[in-house]
Amino acid sequence: MRSRLPAATRDAAEWTRRFARTAPGILAAVAAILVIACLISGLVCANQFNEKISRRDTVLGHTEPLADAAQRLYVALSAADAAASSAFLSGGIESPTVRAQYRQALTDAAVALSEATTGASDAETREIVARISSELPTYTGLVEAARANNRQQLPVGAAYLRQASSLMQTSVLENAQELEQNRLTRLRADQEDITAIPGTSLLTLLIVATLCGYLSWVLLRRTNRRFNIGVLTAAGLTVLTLLWLSAATLAAAQSIDSGAHGATTRFETLAKARILAQQARTEETLQLVTRGDLTESEKRFEARTGELRSAVTAATGDDSTAMRALTGWQDGHRLEVAAYQGNDYQGAVSQSIGTGAGTSATRFGVLDDTLRGELEAARTDVRDGVDAAGDALTLSPWGALVLLLAAASAVVIGVWPRLKEFL
Repeated sequence: MRSRLPAATRDAAEWTRRFARTAPGILAAVAAILVIACLISGLVCANQFNEKISRRDTVLGHTEPLADAAQRLYVALSAADAAASSAFLSGGIESPTVRAQYRQALTDAAVALSEATTGASDAETREIVARISSELPTYTGLVEAARANNRQQLPVGAAYLRQASSLMQTSVLENAQELEQNRLTRLRADQEDITAIPGTSLLTLLIVATLCGYLSWVLLRRTNRRFNIGVLTAAGLTVLTLLWLSAATLAAAQSIDSGAHGATTRFETLAKARILAQQARTEETLQLVTRGDLTESEKRFEARTGELRSAVTAATGDDSTAMRALTGWQDGHRLEVAAYQGNDYQGAVSQSIGTGAGTSATRFGVLDDTLRGELEAARTDVRDGVDAAGDALTLSPWGALVLLLAAASAVVIGVWPRLKEFL
């Protein structure tokens, strides 16, 4: 069957087929493929490393601040619950200081909730935030009911406060903890994206290097020349790009210390420690609100402070300021329990919420301030590490692109004289 293509087109196609089977045709085809591979590899490397740098900016401007806000939300909510119990224990009209602590904790929680959800588009986060937002008014309403009844010396006030604390501990704080875990998981994932091996870039570079070797073999067979300066230069530039990108990735990975003892792990551990401390403090104040047997409450308190001690040890060591503050708070708590079990309820209350240097409230304040300072230092280390990782990658996109453009040019310059020998 006769082709319907114009004669000129048929002739051009036939010439191309014949030329492709000749030595210059094969040489030109392999060189063209290598040049295209260099250009594609340069674009792939530049794009992949630009994404890593962009991820660095995302961590510093979005992911890490949201993770910090999520842990502050949990702490603020727990602090509000402990402050509500302290205000109740003060009896009648609580002091302005105690009331201000409760209001400030709620304000901090509202601010942290807003910050922790800024720019969140996933349905899971929106659902968590909706649950917290819907339950907080219920909680504050129960606290106000407890406060009103407490002013009138009505025993039902304690029931309202226990109900409020139960809502906080079993629902609101669980949702806040879920939000915190989501944010910390996202932080870890973004850090891993920055330090991950650039597999696509390395694969394209290996393909370019392989094509350089194949083109050298073709040149050897067709021209009997062992070396071609242009192809060797292209191969050297490709290897240099490979080494550069590998070194930059390794430097970024070393900057982001996300191992078992790294800054990110320390940040997570200290955030957990602050949460455990607030939970134990709430348990400590609620013991006196219920005015019953302390056996079960003490078991919960000891369990949480035991976890707290392990977390503080892991993050700061056995002889740190935080550990000494924790020991001092536990000593204050033992004095409170001893007073209660000795039928000195007012003495126990004074030890729990008093402002003296040896009271549980003061000692807990020292512990919380210390943990907050350690947490801020760990956060600074996390941010500095991410920033340093981005700095290590800064020149990689443009460097890879320039080197591979140079490699493509070297191929053209090196092969063209050999092609002219056949033409």
